[in-house]
Amino acid sequence: MQVRATAIPDVRVVEPKVFGDERGFFLESWNARAFAQAGIEAAFVQDNHSRSRRGVLRGLHYQVREPQGKLVRAVAGEVYDVAVDLRRSSPTFGRAVGEVLSAENKRMMWIPPGFAHGFLVLSEYADFLYKATAYYAPEHERAIRWDDPRLAIAWPLAGAAPVVSAKDAAAPLLAQAETYP
Repeated sequence: MQVRATAIPDVRVVEPKVFGDERGFFLESWNARAFAQAGIEAAFVQDNHSRSRRGVLRGLHYQVREPQGKLVRAVAGEVYDVAVDLRRSSPTFGRAVGEVLSAENKRMMWIPPGFAHGFLVLSEYADFLYKATAYYAPEHERAIRWDDPRLAIAWPLAGAAPVVSAKDAAAPLLAQAETYP
């Protein structure tokens, strides 16, 4: 497997070794020893699966207490996946990185605790999986606006407004959001 840092070094893109032939393919989506050797150490407690249609934007979500690290991937379709550094003590606080994840490219993204996360569906639909290092805690869930000008995220919207939940549409800007030390 190949692991590369993004413009925010703590966020990593994982390209698994894929073994394929005329029957299909095989890959390891998680191997604690191999990931630890690549600098990603995590103890996952929850797996999540969402399906969304083209133009749906989910996020930017995080848990202010019991923060979650996430290993994310698209197993059907294609998404533009984004992580935003919410750690005030970090030199990359308030910066965002994005990566196209798809069933075709089989890339995964590691988003450590302390980041907001979101994605935009680029294909007709996408099945999106993520492993989380902490349980979902709705009382600690927060969001920041997906279109915050300070974040300057280059969402590939193709001219159409994204479909967002009422909660995400009402999320505060980063300047008003609860963040991490």
